[in-house]
Amino acid sequence: MLKEERLDFILQRLKDNQKVTLGELSGALQVSEDTVRRDIELLANNGLLMKVRGGAIPHSPNVHSFKERIHLLEHNKKQVAEKALGLLQPGQVILLDGGTTTYTIASMLPHDLAITVVTNNIPIAALLADHPSVELILAGGKVFKNSQVTMGMEALRMFRRMRVDTCFIGVCSLHHEIGISTNDYGEAEVKSEMLKCANRVVAVTTNDKIGTAEPYKVCDITELDTIVTEESTDSDLLKPYTALGIKVL
Repeated sequence: MLKEERLDFILQRLKDNQKVTLGELSGALQVSEDTVRRDIELLANNGLLMKVRGGAIPHSPNVHSFKERIHLLEHNKKQVAEKALGLLQPGQVILLDGGTTTYTIASMLPHDLAITVVTNNIPIAALLADHPSVELILAGGKVFKNSQVTMGMEALRMFRRMRVDTCFIGVCSLHHEIGISTNDYGEAEVKSEMLKCANRVVAVTTNDKIGTAEPYKVCDITELDTIVTEESTDSDLLKPYTALGIKVL
């Protein structure tokens, strides 16, 4: 089999199974594991998959700017947001990170729900600035224009001084072995501090992010209390998470 054929085979197998291993591919392709390892490294260097120990998993499909992502999978995000709203109580202090799913949650907050919202996302802050019942706190810092969030030491210092009831964290990539990861180091650092200041951590995600990974780790999967997705809770996709004791909605 030619090298190009091997690469196509690996990508197709990854698409079908959401994970490939060196041993599995070595047997299927009738080549050594060293050859498979080099093929996977080549594909990883070209941004086509995420290399992990013993094999590979998909990259997150999240490659657009915030303004572009906000219009993707809108119906799915509304399904997730509706479930997440059921976790809110009047008087709570919640943290919404900079994802488009958390933006959808903000857009659906009832007008009579009196809560405090902390965020580092500029569109969320603009959306809630006129909300009649929300007290709004916006983290300062340098603006990362692609994601429309504030980052850097100012944002980190603020989150280190806070305690919130619930952190709703949007997901770039979610994997039951790797945890939450993202494609930007600074964003990973800020998200990590957000989680530490929360009594409860809720990951909100559409199905396409589940089972994927990116280079910069935000947290271990065991740091999550709840995962909210549009998928049915008895789906095979979610069984690895429920097996770890994480509540799935």
